[in-house]
Amino acid sequence: MALPAAATAQECRLALVLALDVSSSVDATEDTLQRQGLVAALTAPEVRAAFFATDAPVALAVYEWSGRYNQELILDWVVVRGPAELLMAAETVAASKRSHNDFPTAMGYALGYGAGLLERAPDCLQQTLDMAGDGQNNDGFGPKAAYRAFDFAQVTVNGLVVNAADYEAEVGLIAFYQREVMHGPGAFVEVAQGFEDYERAMRRKLERELSPPVFGALRQPGDRG
Repeated sequence: MALPAAATAQECRLALVLALDVSSSVDATEDTLQRQGLVAALTAPEVRAAFFATDAPVALAVYEWSGRYNQELILDWVVVRGPAELLMAAETVAASKRSHNDFPTAMGYALGYGAGLLERAPDCLQQTLDMAGDGQNNDGFGPKAAYRAFDFAQVTVNGLVVNAADYEAEVGLIAFYQREVMHGPGAFVEVAQGFEDYERAMRRKLERELSPPVFGALRQPGDRG
């Protein structure tokens, strides 16, 4: 007897894409901090518990972005059904090498790349894309234009702001993410106070997105967005 479509979709509860900023404003030390921070967050006990809080697995992919044509896949789609897949995903990120370091911040193009990645994602009940970055869009079209140009109708876009404030123009970065980047039901922005705080912010964001019954839809006191 064939299962209903809704029951079949329960095989994957969330397709989650993580996008890392490698634009020229991120130096080598900061890039190391964000990669190590992501690895530590993926293997943190509370994040592992959130991944496996239900029998329905999560599909995960990771890419890095900077200029208009400078996006590189770090981790292709893996369905995280158990600790072995999660460890493999973390080890893949840990072994990754930065692809570019001298390009501007083309966030619209980065979102377009993420939309293409989600088009070939495993069939999941929900789709979420996370944009991490330390600067506003300064090359090509911005996030709002990307949401019009690409299929984001069923996608939630959350943000991880690295509030490093190296440049005067970035003092409004949190507001930019809240105004331009957040997209879809339950979208939110998590803030890291510098790259040294990246691990904590990523861990908190992942726990919030992955914890059932909803992934990122519930706001908590003090949350931005």
